[in-house]
Amino acid sequence: MVCVAAVHAAEADSARVAKKEAVKSHLKQHFKPYGFIRNYFTYDSRECYAGTGDLYHFQPKDEAWNQTEAETAVSGVPREDMNAVSSFRFLSLSTRVGLNIVGYQWRGTKFGAKIEADFYAGLSVKGMGQHPLSGAAQFRLRHAYLTLAWDSLKMGKDYARVELLIGQTWHPMAADLSDVIALNPCAPFGPFNRSPQVRMDAHLGRYLTLTAAGLWQMQYCSVGPDGASAEYIAYSKTPEGYLGVSFHHQGWLVRAGADVLSISPRHLGEVRGVRVKVKDRLTTASPFLYAQYCKGEFSIKAKTIFAEAGEHMNLNGGYGVKKVNADGSREYTPTRTSSSWVSIVYGGKVGKQEDKHPQKLQGILFGGYMRSFGTKEALIDADGNGAMDFYVPRTSNLHQMWRMSPTILWTIGKFQLGCEYEITSVQYGRGAVGANGLVNEGLHWVTNHRVQLMTKYNF
Repeated sequence: MVCVAAVHAAEADSARVAKKEAVKSHLKQHFKPYGFIRNYFTYDSRECYAGTGDLYHFQPKDEAWNQTEAETAVSGVPREDMNAVSSFRFLSLSTRVGLNIVGYQWRGTKFGAKIEADFYAGLSVKGMGQHPLSGAAQFRLRHAYLTLAWDSLKMGKDYARVELLIGQTWHPMAADLSDVIALNPCAPFGPFNRSPQVRMDAHLGRYLTLTAAGLWQMQYCSVGPDGASAEYIAYSKTPEGYLGVSFHHQGWLVRAGADVLSISPRHLGEVRGVRVKVKDRLTTASPFLYAQYCKGEFSIKAKTIFAEAGEHMNLNGGYGVKKVNADGSREYTPTRTSSSWVSIVYGGKVGKQEDKHPQKLQGILFGGYMRSFGTKEALIDADGNGAMDFYVPRTSNLHQMWRMSPTILWTIGKFQLGCEYEITSVQYGRGAVGANGLVNEGLHWVTNHRVQLMTKYNF
Protein backbone atom coordinates (compact mmCIF):
# COMPACT_ATOMS: atom_id res chain seq x y z
CA MET A 1 0.00 0.00 0.00
CA VAL A 2 2.85 2.34 0.84
CA CYS A 3 4.47 1.65 -2.53
CA VAL A 4 1.20 2.26 -4.38
CA ALA A 5 0.70 5.59 -2.55
CA ALA A 6 4.26 6.61 -3.39
CA VAL A 7 3.68 5.81 -7.06
CA HIS A 8 0.46 7.84 -7.11
CA ALA A 9 2.21 10.78 -5.41
CA ALA A 10 5.05 10.65 -7.93
CA GLU A 11 2.56 10.56 -10.80
CA ALA A 12 0.67 13.56 -9.32
CA ASP A 13 3.91 15.51 -8.94
CA SER A 14 4.88 14.68 -12.50
CA ALA A 15 1.48 15.83 -13.75
CA ARG A 16 1.77 19.10 -11.84
CA VAL A 17 5.24 19.72 -13.25
CA ALA A 18 4.06 18.88 -16.77
CA LYS A 19 1.08 21.25 -16.42
CA LYS A 20 3.32 24.03 -15.06
CA GLU A 21 5.75 23.58 -17.94
CA ALA A 22 2.87 23.59 -20.44
CA VAL A 23 1.59 26.88 -19.03
CA LYS A 24 5.08 28.41 -19.15
CA SER A 25 5.53 27.21 -22.74
CA HIS A 26 2.14 28.67 -23.72
CA LEU A 27 2.92 32.06 -22.17
CA LYS A 28 6.37 32.15 -23.75
CA GLN A 29 4.97 31.22 -27.15
CA HIS A 30 2.05 33.69 -27.23
CA PHE A 31 2.90 36.58 -24.88
CA LYS A 32 5.92 38.75 -25.71
CA PRO A 33 6.60 41.49 -23.11
CA TYR A 34 9.00 44.30 -23.98
CA GLY A 35 9.96 47.82 -22.99
CA PHE A 36 12.75 50.16 -22.06
CA ILE A 37 13.96 52.64 -19.44
CA ARG A 38 14.91 55.94 -21.06
CA ASN A 39 16.33 59.18 -19.69
CA TYR A 40 16.81 62.56 -21.37
CA PHE A 41 19.19 65.35 -20.36
CA THR A 42 18.11 68.41 -22.36
CA TYR A 43 19.39 71.98 -22.77
CA ASP A 44 17.54 74.74 -24.69
CA SER A 45 19.01 78.13 -25.53
CA ARG A 46 15.62 79.92 -25.34
CA GLU A 47 11.97 79.43 -24.37
CA CYS A 48 10.11 77.07 -26.70
CA TYR A 49 6.71 75.66 -27.52
CA ALA A 50 7.04 72.15 -26.16
CA GLY A 51 5.07 69.50 -24.29
CA THR A 52 5.61 66.68 -21.83
CA GLY A 53 8.15 68.23 -19.53
CA ASP A 54 9.35 70.35 -22.46
CA LEU A 55 10.95 67.25 -24.00
CA TYR A 56 8.58 67.18 -26.98
CA HIS A 57 9.91 70.21 -28.86
CA PHE A 58 7.94 72.07 -31.52
CA GLN A 59 9.61 75.44 -32.09
CA PRO A 60 11.25 78.42 -30.35
CA LYS A 61 8.94 81.16 -29.12
CA ASP A 62 8.88 84.57 -30.79
CA GLU A 63 10.67 87.57 -29.35
CA ALA A 64 9.01 89.16 -26.31
CA TRP A 65 10.73 92.51 -25.63
CA ASN A 66 10.25 94.08 -22.23
CA GLN A 67 10.00 97.56 -23.78
CA THR A 68 10.36 99.43 -27.05
CA GLU A 69 13.55 101.20 -28.07
CA ALA A 70 11.90 104.56 -27.30
CA GLU A 71 10.89 103.37 -23.83
CA THR A 72 14.45 102.12 -23.25
CA ALA A 73 15.83 105.62 -23.89
CA VAL A 74 13.48 107.02 -21.26
CA SER A 75 13.72 104.30 -18.58
CA GLY A 76 17.42 103.64 -18.81
CA VAL A 77 16.67 99.94 -18.22
CA PRO A 78 18.30 97.54 -20.74
CA ARG A 79 15.98 96.27 -23.49
CA GLU A 80 15.73 92.50 -23.27
CA ASP A 81 13.97 89.64 -25.02
CA MET A 82 12.09 87.84 -22.22
CA ASN A 83 12.08 84.58 -24.20
CA ALA A 84 15.86 84.57 -24.70
CA VAL A 85 16.33 82.46 -21.56
CA SER A 86 18.12 79.11 -21.50
CA SER A 87 16.95 76.07 -19.50
CA PHE A 88 17.91 72.50 -18.61
CA ARG A 89 15.95 69.41 -17.58
CA PHE A 90 16.56 65.73 -16.74
CA LEU A 91 13.51 63.43 -16.98
CA SER A 92 12.60 59.74 -17.39
CA LEU A 93 9.04 60.28 -18.62
CA SER A 94 9.23 58.10 -21.72
CA THR A 95 10.02 54.85 -19.88
CA ARG A 96 7.78 52.28 -21.58
CA VAL A 97 6.27 48.80 -21.21
CA GLY A 98 4.32 46.76 -23.72
CA LEU A 99 2.94 43.33 -24.52
CA ASN A 100 2.52 41.64 -27.91
CA ILE A 101 0.07 38.75 -28.14
CA VAL A 102 0.73 36.46 -31.11
CA GLY A 103 0.18 32.98 -32.48
CA TYR A 104 -3.55 32.41 -31.96
CA GLN A 105 -5.64 31.00 -34.81
CA TRP A 106 -9.20 29.78 -35.28
CA ARG A 107 -9.79 28.02 -38.57
CA GLY A 108 -8.60 30.48 -41.24
CA THR A 109 -8.44 33.53 -38.97
CA LYS A 110 -5.20 34.56 -37.27
CA PHE A 111 -5.48 36.75 -34.15
CA GLY A 112 -3.04 39.15 -32.54
CA ALA A 113 -3.04 42.08 -30.14
CA LYS A 114 -0.84 44.75 -28.60
CA ILE A 115 -1.04 46.95 -25.52
CA GLU A 116 1.61 49.56 -24.72
CA ALA A 117 1.92 52.36 -22.19
CA ASP A 118 4.48 54.75 -20.74
CA PHE A 119 4.90 57.46 -18.10
CA TYR A 120 4.93 60.22 -20.68
CA ALA A 121 2.18 62.49 -19.33
CA GLY A 122 1.44 64.45 -16.20
CA LEU A 123 4.08 67.16 -15.72
CA SER A 124 1.88 70.23 -16.19
CA VAL A 125 0.76 71.53 -12.82
CA LYS A 126 -0.36 75.09 -13.59
CA GLY A 127 -2.11 77.59 -11.36
CA MET A 128 -0.82 76.02 -8.13
CA GLY A 129 2.35 78.04 -7.64
CA GLN A 130 4.39 75.41 -9.46
CA HIS A 131 6.34 75.49 -12.72
CA PRO A 132 4.75 73.48 -15.57
CA LEU A 133 7.68 71.04 -15.26
CA SER A 134 6.51 70.04 -11.78
CA GLY A 135 4.16 67.18 -10.93
CA ALA A 136 4.06 63.40 -10.98
CA ALA A 137 4.27 61.36 -14.17
CA GLN A 138 1.11 59.48 -15.13
CA PHE A 139 0.76 56.09 -16.81
CA ARG A 140 -0.54 56.76 -20.34
CA LEU A 141 -1.99 54.47 -23.01
CA ARG A 142 -0.07 54.49 -26.32
CA HIS A 143 -1.27 51.45 -28.23
CA ALA A 144 -4.20 49.11 -27.61
CA TYR A 145 -5.51 47.09 -30.54
CA LEU A 146 -6.38 43.67 -31.88
CA THR A 147 -5.68 42.28 -35.33
CA LEU A 148 -7.39 39.68 -37.49
CA ALA A 149 -5.72 38.29 -40.63
CA TRP A 150 -6.76 36.03 -43.47
CA ASP A 151 -4.71 34.46 -46.26
CA SER A 152 -6.93 34.30 -49.31
CA LEU A 153 -6.47 34.27 -53.07
CA LYS A 154 -3.40 32.66 -54.62
CA MET A 155 -1.65 34.98 -57.08
CA GLY A 156 0.95 32.91 -58.90
CA LYS A 157 3.50 31.98 -56.23
CA ASP A 158 2.17 34.59 -53.81
CA TYR A 159 -0.90 34.84 -51.63
CA ALA A 160 -3.12 37.84 -50.99
CA ARG A 161 -3.43 38.61 -47.31
CA VAL A 162 -6.00 40.84 -45.62
CA GLU A 163 -5.43 42.29 -42.13
CA LEU A 164 -7.98 44.13 -40.02
CA LEU A 165 -6.85 46.27 -37.09
CA ILE A 166 -9.27 47.60 -34.46
CA GLY A 167 -8.08 49.90 -31.67
CA GLN A 168 -5.56 52.67 -31.07
CA THR A 169 -2.23 52.87 -32.86
CA TRP A 170 -0.26 55.08 -35.25
CA HIS A 171 -2.22 57.14 -37.76
CA PRO A 172 -1.45 55.67 -41.23
CA MET A 173 0.16 58.99 -42.24
CA ALA A 174 2.37 59.00 -39.12
CA ALA A 175 3.49 55.37 -39.04
CA ASP A 176 6.79 56.05 -40.85
CA LEU A 177 8.90 58.19 -38.51
CA SER A 178 12.40 59.60 -38.78
CA ASP A 179 15.37 58.09 -36.91
CA VAL A 180 16.26 60.86 -34.44
CA ILE A 181 16.50 60.03 -30.72
CA ALA A 182 14.23 62.95 -29.71
CA LEU A 183 10.64 62.40 -28.57
CA ASN A 184 9.44 64.50 -31.52
CA PRO A 185 10.88 62.32 -34.30
CA CYS A 186 9.53 64.51 -37.11
CA ALA A 187 6.91 66.90 -35.67
CA PRO A 188 6.00 69.51 -36.68
CA PHE A 189 7.58 68.76 -40.09
CA GLY A 190 5.57 65.59 -40.53
CA PRO A 191 2.42 63.94 -39.12
CA PHE A 192 2.65 62.62 -35.55
CA ASN A 193 -0.57 61.05 -34.29
CA ARG A 194 -1.93 57.91 -32.63
CA SER A 195 -5.70 57.50 -32.84
CA PRO A 196 -8.53 54.99 -32.33
CA GLN A 197 -9.20 53.43 -35.72
CA VAL A 198 -10.47 50.57 -37.84
CA ARG A 199 -7.89 49.87 -40.54
CA MET A 200 -7.70 47.34 -43.35
CA ASP A 201 -4.44 46.40 -45.08
CA ALA A 202 -4.79 44.28 -48.23
CA HIS A 203 -1.43 42.78 -49.22
CA LEU A 204 -1.70 41.93 -52.92
CA GLY A 205 1.26 39.66 -53.50
CA ARG A 206 4.75 40.50 -52.29
CA TYR A 207 5.04 44.12 -53.38
CA LEU A 208 1.74 45.99 -53.18
CA THR A 209 -0.45 46.93 -50.18
CA LEU A 210 -3.71 48.88 -50.19
CA THR A 211 -4.76 50.58 -46.94
CA ALA A 212 -8.09 52.07 -45.91
CA ALA A 213 -8.96 53.39 -42.45
CA GLY A 214 -11.63 55.16 -40.47
CA LEU A 215 -10.23 57.09 -37.48
CA TRP A 216 -11.41 59.02 -34.44
CA GLN A 217 -9.74 61.61 -32.19
CA MET A 218 -8.66 61.17 -28.58
CA GLN A 219 -5.26 62.56 -27.55
CA TYR A 220 -4.39 64.38 -30.78
CA CYS A 221 -7.32 66.71 -31.50
CA SER A 222 -8.43 69.50 -33.79
CA VAL A 223 -8.46 73.06 -32.44
CA GLY A 224 -11.46 75.37 -32.44
CA PRO A 225 -13.47 77.95 -30.47
CA ASP A 226 -13.03 75.92 -27.26
CA GLY A 227 -9.36 75.07 -27.79
CA ALA A 228 -8.10 71.60 -28.69
CA SER A 229 -10.90 69.08 -28.23
CA ALA A 230 -12.39 65.88 -29.64
CA GLU A 231 -15.86 67.45 -29.40
CA TYR A 232 -15.54 68.87 -32.92
CA ILE A 233 -15.35 65.41 -34.49
CA ALA A 234 -17.93 64.06 -32.02
CA TYR A 235 -20.57 66.57 -33.13
CA SER A 236 -19.66 66.06 -36.79
CA LYS A 237 -20.52 62.36 -36.39
CA THR A 238 -18.08 61.66 -39.25
CA PRO A 239 -14.93 59.54 -38.85
CA GLU A 240 -11.68 60.76 -40.33
CA GLY A 241 -10.90 58.80 -43.49
CA TYR A 242 -7.63 57.58 -45.01
CA LEU A 243 -6.84 55.80 -48.28
CA GLY A 244 -3.33 54.86 -49.38
CA VAL A 245 -1.12 52.49 -51.35
CA SER A 246 2.37 51.09 -50.57
CA PHE A 247 4.99 49.49 -52.81
CA HIS A 248 8.02 47.66 -51.41
CA HIS A 249 10.78 45.85 -53.31
CA GLN A 250 14.55 45.29 -52.92
CA GLY A 251 15.14 47.80 -50.14
CA TRP A 252 12.63 50.35 -51.43
CA LEU A 253 9.39 51.35 -49.71
CA VAL A 254 7.12 53.99 -51.24
CA ARG A 255 3.76 55.13 -49.84
CA ALA A 256 1.21 57.60 -51.12
CA GLY A 257 -2.12 58.47 -49.56
CA ALA A 258 -4.57 61.13 -48.52
CA ASP A 259 -6.43 61.99 -45.33
CA VAL A 260 -9.92 63.55 -45.23
CA LEU A 261 -11.27 65.12 -42.04
CA SER A 262 -14.71 66.67 -41.50
CA ILE A 263 -15.42 68.43 -38.18
CA SER A 264 -18.10 70.66 -36.64
CA PRO A 265 -16.36 73.57 -34.85
CA ARG A 266 -19.68 74.64 -33.27
CA HIS A 267 -23.06 72.99 -32.71
CA LEU A 268 -24.59 76.00 -30.94
CA GLY A 269 -24.78 79.57 -32.29
CA GLU A 270 -26.65 82.82 -31.86
CA VAL A 271 -29.16 84.81 -33.95
CA ARG A 272 -30.10 88.33 -32.73
CA GLY A 273 -29.15 87.44 -29.16
CA VAL A 274 -31.01 84.10 -29.13
CA ARG A 275 -29.18 80.77 -28.76
CA VAL A 276 -29.82 78.40 -31.67
CA LYS A 277 -28.55 75.04 -32.91
CA VAL A 278 -26.25 75.27 -35.93
CA LYS A 279 -24.59 72.86 -38.34
CA ASP A 280 -21.10 74.27 -38.80
CA ARG A 281 -18.69 72.09 -40.79
CA LEU A 282 -15.14 72.19 -42.09
CA THR A 283 -13.83 69.48 -44.45
CA THR A 284 -10.14 69.19 -45.29
CA ALA A 285 -7.99 66.93 -47.49
CA SER A 286 -4.25 66.34 -47.01
CA PRO A 287 -2.18 64.18 -49.43
CA PHE A 288 1.29 62.85 -48.59
CA LEU A 289 4.18 60.91 -50.12
CA TYR A 290 6.80 58.82 -48.29
CA ALA A 291 9.86 56.95 -49.57
CA GLN A 292 12.71 55.04 -47.97
CA TYR A 293 15.68 53.02 -49.18
CA CYS A 294 17.81 50.68 -47.06
CA LYS A 295 20.95 48.79 -48.01
CA GLY A 296 23.48 47.38 -45.60
CA GLU A 297 24.40 49.99 -43.00
CA PHE A 298 22.84 52.86 -44.96
CA SER A 299 19.23 54.07 -44.98
CA ILE A 300 17.47 57.21 -46.15
CA LYS A 301 13.86 58.24 -45.47
CA ALA A 302 11.83 61.21 -46.69
CA LYS A 303 8.24 62.40 -46.32
CA THR A 304 6.29 65.38 -47.63
CA ILE A 305 2.72 66.47 -46.95
CA PHE A 306 0.57 69.31 -48.27
CA ALA A 307 -1.85 69.77 -45.40
CA GLU A 308 -5.12 71.60 -45.03
CA ALA A 309 -5.27 72.47 -41.31
CA GLY A 310 -3.55 69.31 -39.96
CA GLU A 311 -3.12 70.48 -36.37
CA HIS A 312 -4.57 67.17 -35.11
CA MET A 313 -1.43 65.54 -36.59
CA ASN A 314 0.86 68.00 -34.74
CA LEU A 315 1.44 70.05 -37.89
CA ASN A 316 1.54 73.85 -37.88
CA GLY A 317 -1.95 74.41 -39.25
CA GLY A 318 -5.44 75.51 -38.35
CA TYR A 319 -8.48 77.25 -39.80
CA GLY A 320 -10.63 80.33 -39.50
CA VAL A 321 -14.06 81.81 -40.23
CA LYS A 322 -14.74 82.95 -43.80
CA LYS A 323 -18.51 83.65 -43.63
CA VAL A 324 -21.36 84.10 -41.12
CA ASN A 325 -24.80 82.93 -42.32
CA ALA A 326 -28.21 84.34 -41.43
CA ASP A 327 -29.17 81.18 -39.51
CA GLY A 328 -26.22 81.66 -37.10
CA SER A 329 -23.99 79.06 -38.69
CA ARG A 330 -20.47 79.79 -39.92
CA GLU A 331 -18.34 78.66 -42.81
CA TYR A 332 -14.61 78.00 -42.45
CA THR A 333 -11.41 77.97 -44.49
CA PRO A 334 -8.27 75.94 -43.62
CA THR A 335 -4.62 76.93 -43.70
CA ARG A 336 -2.42 75.30 -46.33
CA THR A 337 1.10 74.26 -45.36
CA SER A 338 3.86 72.30 -47.02
CA SER A 339 5.90 70.20 -44.56
CA SER A 340 8.80 67.89 -45.44
CA TRP A 341 11.63 66.02 -43.76
CA VAL A 342 14.50 63.69 -44.63
CA SER A 343 16.66 61.51 -42.35
CA ILE A 344 19.84 59.61 -43.19
CA VAL A 345 21.41 56.86 -41.08
CA TYR A 346 24.80 55.22 -41.53
CA GLY A 347 26.68 52.87 -39.25
CA GLY A 348 27.11 49.31 -38.19
CA LYS A 349 29.13 47.01 -35.98
CA VAL A 350 32.34 48.20 -34.35
CA GLY A 351 34.93 46.56 -32.13
CA LYS A 352 34.91 42.86 -31.23
CA GLN A 353 31.70 41.08 -32.11
CA GLU A 354 32.32 37.62 -30.66
CA ASP A 355 31.20 38.57 -27.15
CA LYS A 356 27.63 38.75 -25.85
CA HIS A 357 27.41 42.53 -26.17
CA PRO A 358 27.90 43.52 -29.83
CA GLN A 359 28.47 47.21 -30.44
CA LYS A 360 27.13 49.51 -33.13
CA LEU A 361 27.95 53.16 -33.79
CA GLN A 362 25.53 55.12 -35.98
CA GLY A 363 25.49 58.62 -37.38
CA ILE A 364 22.09 60.20 -38.05
CA LEU A 365 21.25 63.42 -39.88
CA PHE A 366 17.74 64.93 -39.92
CA GLY A 367 16.52 67.94 -41.89
CA GLY A 368 13.03 69.45 -41.98
CA TYR A 369 11.34 72.42 -43.66
CA MET A 370 7.84 73.85 -43.34
CA ARG A 371 6.17 76.79 -45.09
CA SER A 372 2.72 78.32 -44.56
CA PHE A 373 0.74 79.56 -47.57
CA GLY A 374 -1.98 81.12 -45.45
CA THR A 375 -5.66 80.24 -45.64
CA LYS A 376 -7.42 78.79 -48.66
CA GLU A 377 -9.94 81.67 -48.71
CA ALA A 378 -10.14 85.06 -47.01
CA LEU A 379 -10.79 85.30 -43.27
CA ILE A 380 -13.29 87.66 -41.65
CA ASP A 381 -13.80 89.24 -38.23
CA ALA A 382 -16.87 87.18 -37.33
CA ASP A 383 -17.19 88.43 -33.73
CA GLY A 384 -16.58 92.09 -34.50
CA ASN A 385 -13.70 92.36 -32.00
CA GLY A 386 -11.20 93.75 -34.49
CA ALA A 387 -9.37 90.44 -35.07
CA MET A 388 -9.78 87.57 -37.51
CA ASP A 389 -11.45 84.48 -36.05
CA PHE A 390 -8.49 82.15 -36.48
CA TYR A 391 -7.82 78.85 -34.66
CA VAL A 392 -4.27 77.47 -34.51
CA PRO A 393 -2.55 75.26 -31.89
CA ARG A 394 0.44 77.43 -30.97
CA THR A 395 1.03 80.73 -32.79
CA SER A 396 -0.64 82.48 -35.71
CA ASN A 397 2.29 84.57 -36.98
CA LEU A 398 4.54 81.78 -38.31
CA HIS A 399 5.67 81.96 -41.96
CA GLN A 400 8.25 79.24 -42.31
CA MET A 401 10.67 77.16 -40.27
CA TRP A 402 13.52 74.71 -40.66
CA ARG A 403 15.43 72.24 -38.51
CA MET A 404 18.77 70.47 -38.76
CA SER A 405 19.70 67.72 -36.32
CA PRO A 406 22.90 65.59 -36.36
CA THR A 407 23.01 62.65 -33.94
CA ILE A 408 25.50 60.03 -32.73
CA LEU A 409 24.00 56.80 -31.35
CA TRP A 410 26.11 54.11 -29.68
CA THR A 411 24.51 50.72 -29.00
CA ILE A 412 26.12 48.17 -26.67
CA GLY A 413 23.89 45.11 -26.49
CA LYS A 414 20.65 46.32 -24.92
CA PHE A 415 22.10 49.65 -23.78
CA GLN A 416 22.06 52.79 -25.92
CA LEU A 417 23.75 56.17 -25.50
CA GLY A 418 22.86 59.02 -27.85
CA CYS A 419 23.84 62.65 -28.25
CA GLU A 420 21.89 65.01 -30.48
CA TYR A 421 22.24 68.66 -31.47
CA GLU A 422 19.05 70.21 -32.82
CA ILE A 423 18.87 73.71 -34.32
CA THR A 424 15.38 75.01 -35.13
CA SER A 425 14.79 78.40 -36.74
CA VAL A 426 11.40 80.07 -37.28
CA GLN A 427 10.42 83.11 -39.32
CA TYR A 428 7.75 85.11 -37.48
CA GLY A 429 5.84 88.23 -38.46
CA ARG A 430 4.81 91.19 -36.28
CA GLY A 431 1.27 92.52 -36.04
CA ALA A 432 -2.24 91.20 -36.60
CA VAL A 433 -3.26 88.27 -38.80
CA GLY A 434 -4.40 89.45 -42.23
CA ALA A 435 -7.31 88.19 -44.29
CA ASN A 436 -4.96 85.66 -45.93
CA GLY A 437 -4.11 84.05 -42.57
CA LEU A 438 -0.56 85.44 -42.51
CA VAL A 439 1.26 88.21 -40.66
CA ASN A 440 3.25 89.85 -43.44
CA GLU A 441 4.91 92.74 -41.58
CA GLY A 442 8.16 92.73 -39.62
CA LEU A 443 9.42 89.32 -40.74
CA HIS A 444 12.31 88.10 -38.58
CA TRP A 445 14.00 84.83 -37.60
CA VAL A 446 14.21 83.28 -34.12
CA THR A 447 16.47 80.30 -33.41
CA ASN A 448 16.76 77.71 -30.65
CA HIS A 449 19.74 75.45 -30.02
CA ARG A 450 18.90 72.19 -28.25
CA VAL A 451 21.52 69.74 -27.01
CA GLN A 452 20.20 66.41 -25.79
CA LEU A 453 21.79 63.33 -24.22
CA MET A 454 19.84 60.10 -24.04
CA THR A 455 20.41 56.85 -22.13
CA LYS A 456 18.23 53.82 -22.83
CA TYR A 457 18.09 50.21 -21.65
CA ASN A 458 15.87 47.83 -23.66
CA PHE A 459 14.36 44.69 -22.20
